[in-house]
Amino acid sequence: MAALIYLGDAVSAAGWRLAGATVRCPARGEESAALDTARQHAALVLVSAAVAACIDASALRDALSALQPLVLIVPDLQGQAAVPDLAARLRAQLGLEP
Repeated sequence: MAALIYLGDAVSAAGWRLAGATVRCPARGEESAALDTARQHAALVLVSAAVAACIDASALRDALSALQPLVLIVPDLQGQAAVPDLAARLRAQLGLEP
């Protein structure tokens, strides 16, 4: 079992590979399958924001809320997709947003 799998673009994947991660660069339309496979083979799955934007919302929500493996969305190098604003989401859920 891999300790860390990164799902994202090839340029960012090169950096994660240098850090010791197993990397996958899913083709367009294969992002959800890549996430499912990564969750079966790693303790930690890092998903670039661009890949996360292509994954079905309910599947991504299930992956992020699961206790194991830990799944996190990280910024992509090219800035094509924004990272979800967790603080704003929590404030809205707590009723602190006007």
